[in-house]
Amino acid sequence: MHKLILDTNIIISALHKAESDPDIILSLALDREAGIACICLSKEIFEEYKEVLSRDKFSYFNQPRVKDVLGKIKKAALWVDPKVRVNVVKVDPADNKFLECALACQADFLITGNTKHFPFKEFHQTRVVSPGEFLELIGELNPK
Repeated sequence: MHKLILDTNIIISALHKAESDPDIILSLALDREAGIACICLSKEIFEEYKEVLSRDKFSYFNQPRVKDVLGKIKKAALWVDPKVRVNVVKVDPADNKFLECALACQADFLITGNTKHFPFKEFHQTRVVSPGEFLELIGELNPK
């Protein structure tokens, strides 16, 4: 099972457009029974998900669906408590929490639509990929 860290923009994009690459990835991560992927989460990341999704600019989202998705994420996640702090992301230092979580759970992938904040392809054992790259890789790693 692939361990995934999902940047907040992946959650937003999944909620914004059904059947988009981020929506497919979120569905895979929430379906623990399928055994393909699981979402790894820290308290700090989950708090960011909640805070960002409650912003006025996202008030057009179906709020019961947002609450449902957050509940499913909370329930399905592999929770970690990062002990090692890093200072790798300089553009937005708050994004270091995603790398800290990746270290703590030895994540396979950090999936982000924000390559400006994560301009590197790997961080320790974690590959930093876009949603499209992840789906392409997962197809190669898990042929039908």
